[in-house]
Amino acid sequence: MIKNFDSLFDLMDAFPDEQSCVDHLRAIRWKDGAYCPHCGSAKVYSFSDGKTFKCGDCRDRFSIKVGTIFEDTKLPLRKWFMAIWLITNHPKGIASTTLAKDLKITQKSAWFVLHRLRHAAATPSFREPLKGTIESDTTFIGGKEKNKHASDRKGGTQGGAGKAVVLGILERDGELRAGHVANTKARTLQDAVRSNVAAGSAIMTDEDRAFQGLSGDYYHHTVNHSAGEYVRHQTIHTNSIESVWALLKRQIIGIHHWVSPKHLDRYVQEMTFRFNRREETVTNRMNGLFGRVEGRLTYKALIA
Repeated sequence: MIKNFDSLFDLMDAFPDEQSCVDHLRAIRWKDGAYCPHCGSAKVYSFSDGKTFKCGDCRDRFSIKVGTIFEDTKLPLRKWFMAIWLITNHPKGIASTTLAKDLKITQKSAWFVLHRLRHAAATPSFREPLKGTIESDTTFIGGKEKNKHASDRKGGTQGGAGKAVVLGILERDGELRAGHVANTKARTLQDAVRSNVAAGSAIMTDEDRAFQGLSGDYYHHTVNHSAGEYVRHQTIHTNSIESVWALLKRQIIGIHHWVSPKHLDRYVQEMTFRFNRREETVTNRMNGLFGRVEGRLTYKALIA
């Protein structure tokens, strides 16, 4: 039976011990029936301890955590559940230093826990195209050149020199897709738009020349921010995607303070997961992440 929990207090009341956490994870991960994470067989037998299972075909023993982000963890699932509640319900996420204090674990462990949760939050690649009215924009993430050490300065500030680029594509009143991209070249941005947006949709962008050329496949409208234009005819604007960038930067500046380009996309995916579930209940938002824990992430792979 899947439990409900509207607050962190309710969460701890709903899951008083490790077995209750195992049962909840089983109910979500194996909702269509148990299977072996090694060979995929559905012939699975459970032991009397309620935590261990054995495959009837390959004969391997395993727990519900094998093949997920929880595999080989030394932390009890109860602490993982707390971390999931915090990262899915705090609008700007939580810092690893804060999580370490809350869970009484090391900062290194907290950092790894959060990255494994971000790994689960990453948007699957097999998605239906966005359609209707779409807003697309880029933003730059990185410190100001004047605040950097002289040896780290790239020179100039035009075009976001020395900063990482994030592209966002938002269906109005619908799904957000965002991620770290290599550059702001027309081919990079337009290929991403065409991969995510159905032909014939209406696309709103700013005056960035990299978006010019979309009109062949879409109804492309632009607003000229550099001339002080932000809304035209009440419907032509990029205000919705701009509000997403405000949320992302509050997350980075206010919570994490600094994010490396190497891991930037993981933080963007975390924000995107919460944004796309902003109207859901606390329980559904958490269970949405529980439903995506498939796939192990090792520390070695994370820092490689």
